[in-house]
Amino acid sequence: MSFFAVLLALLLDQARPMNHQNPVHVALRSWIRWVKRSLDAGQSHHGVLVWFVAVGLPVIATAAIHMALWTYSVVLTLVWDVAVLYLTLGFRQFSHHFTEIRNALERGDEAQARWVLAQWKRIPVERQPESELMRHAIEHSVLAVHQHVLGVLVCFVLCWMVGLGPAGAVLFRLADYLAQACSPDVPRTDPMPTSESVCQVATKAWAWVNYLPARATALAFAVVGNFEEAVASWRQDAVLFNEPNQGIVLAATAGALNVRLGRRVGPSASSTVMGGKLAELASPDANALGREPQLAHLASLAGLVWRSVVLWLVFLALLTLANLVG
Repeated sequence: MSFFAVLLALLLDQARPMNHQNPVHVALRSWIRWVKRSLDAGQSHHGVLVWFVAVGLPVIATAAIHMALWTYSVVLTLVWDVAVLYLTLGFRQFSHHFTEIRNALERGDEAQARWVLAQWKRIPVERQPESELMRHAIEHSVLAVHQHVLGVLVCFVLCWMVGLGPAGAVLFRLADYLAQACSPDVPRTDPMPTSESVCQVATKAWAWVNYLPARATALAFAVVGNFEEAVASWRQDAVLFNEPNQGIVLAATAGALNVRLGRRVGPSASSTVMGGKLAELASPDANALGREPQLAHLASLAGLVWRSVVLWLVFLALLTLANLVG
């Protein structure tokens, strides 16, 4: 049934996409802000308490509802799972930005592409060459695909296999939200600053939650792309990024597409997009064998993403078939 839940959720997302400011996501962010204001007093143990209440309680509630419905009705269970996945998956939350940038570059409107990227990720791109513009578009899109689609699917499958239903999708999404609330690159909507204890717990928890999904996304890109180059880039270049999980995804993407990700900014450093702005790398040779980003890479990236989604759907279909036969 996991296959049908994911398939229906993806179809709903294509037919009736939910934007980033939809009521449910706004309510979730308000929930996290309320928990921080109510429980964050700056002490070390408050970080764990805030994370458990803000993230753990909704995850437990989601799993409990799934298990209760499972004992009562398979149809209601499917409806619940589809609803949760529809709210946590988000292809159309970012894909229109990528499409607008790609279309603008194809018709030669570089100024429009720069404006869309600047509005999307709030980074200065006015004076950068076109290759840097496309590099930013590729890096932001890859990370968005992982955070809004592939990572959610991985956590959903892992929790589904142990009987927790869509709780994994909620865990991934809320852990990401709380970690973003501590990021200096995310615009502040809460006047009350997040304490250091909460940020430390949120950042570490997000790294653990994202550990397997990041590697699963990188593996999927390798399988449907240039496998040898993706694995080689993963092993060689992932460690050069400041954020390990994002580094794995970006390095595997660079190898799979044979594109250079990470812009040189000096004799001993290069940079890549991390959390909405440029972040320093430890080496100037990251992805040195890849080609400079070109317009064709944007089309290749779209194909890579869709093949990865199909790969996951095939995997889920096989799991569902195995459960039915068993």
